[in-house]
Amino acid sequence: VAVFALALLLPAHAPSAPVDDSRSWEFSVLLDGSKIGYHRFELLQRGDMQEVRSEASFDVRFLFVTAFRYRHSNRELWSDDGCLTRIESNTRQNGDRLSVQGARVGDAFRLETVERTDTLRDCVMTFASWNPEFLEQSMLLNPQSGEYLRVNVEPLGKQPVTVRGEQVDAMAYKLKASKLELTVWYSDDDEWLGLESVARGGRIIRYELT
Repeated sequence: VAVFALALLLPAHAPSAPVDDSRSWEFSVLLDGSKIGYHRFELLQRGDMQEVRSEASFDVRFLFVTAFRYRHSNRELWSDDGCLTRIESNTRQNGDRLSVQGARVGDAFRLETVERTDTLRDCVMTFASWNPEFLEQSMLLNPQSGEYLRVNVEPLGKQPVTVRGEQVDAMAYKLKASKLELTVWYSDDDEWLGLESVARGGRIIRYELT
């Protein structure tokens, strides 16, 4: 019933506005140095709105058997005031399925997951690494789980990072939120260059820009 109610709040799909500009990022995803998949992002400028689409696919194999399989797709719409206006994400993690849907209605953001419905009152941002302004936020929405998390951001200064097969120096920032721990890297002109996270058991997931 709750999912149906939220669907009534979301606008029906209509022909998309023309694309004024676009950017894209494609990352190889490595687990402890071994490639396990990819994560792609596309940013489309449509008038005064931004549309961000992402797709991820990971497979972790052990002795020729797939021990972990992950598929994720996400679509976000952002207004020119830097606030999220809509999100639709779907995730398959082995046998588990997660879904997040949300829409800005007036001065509130209505959020629906498999487990709950929430109403968020602030200008909502996700972990939008493509936009370094997300580093200025104290609360961020996890687009996979729908959790609204308090975050702590720590500048780490310049560090080496692999970009398109070469080592470059980039500004690094560490984010901590609940069980999440991320490091992101940016160029001097704020281009997103890489990401690293600590997975279960202390294993390292790393995004390298290709």
